[in-house]
Amino acid sequence: MLERHRERVRARIVELQACLLVLDAKIGGYADMEKRIKGYDATRPKRWRMPAGTRQAGIDGEAGHNVVAALADIAPDFATYLFEFPFGDIYSRAGLDLRSREIATIAALIAMGNAAPQLRVHIEAGLNVGLSREEFIEVIMQMAVSAGFSAALNGLFAVKEVFAQRASPTRDAPA
Repeated sequence: MLERHRERVRARIVELQACLLVLDAKIGGYADMEKRIKGYDATRPKRWRMPAGTRQAGIDGEAGHNVVAALADIAPDFATYLFEFPFGDIYSRAGLDLRSREIATIAALIAMGNAAPQLRVHIEAGLNVGLSREEFIEVIMQMAVSAGFSAALNGLFAVKEVFAQRASPTRDAPA
C-alpha cells in the first residue's frame, strides 16, 4: 500500500514538473531553452536523468505535458522513463542542436506512419524550437521520397492540424 502511494506521489511530481516547465516556457519563451539544458555530465548522481529530462522535455510544451498527465494514473514509471531516456540521455547529448533533433524525430515519426499522436507532439516541439512552416513542408517532401506518399500525406495533415490549433483563438482559453 505504501509503495502504491509512493508511485502516485512520484507520478504527481512528474506531472507538476512538466506543468512548471510549460509555465516557465510560456512566461520566458523558448529562445533560451537550449542554454538552460547545457552542462549535464555523466559524473552526476544516478537520478540526474530525471531533472535533465524534465528540463529538456519543456520543448514539447503543453503537448508533452498532456502525454505525461495521461500516463500518471496508469503508468507513472513509464512517464518517468519517457523523460529520462529520450530527454535526459539522448536530447541532452552534444552533437546536434534541438532544431536538428526535432527535424530527425519528425522525419522518423512520419516515416513510421503509425505514430500520429507522437508526431503532433513533436510538431509542437519543432515550432517551440523555431522550425518554420517551410522547414516542416521540406521535411515532409523529403519523406515522400524515402517513406512514400501516404506517409508524407499523413504528415502534412498532422502539420495542418497543429498549425490550425495554434492559430485557434480559443487555444489558450480556460476549459
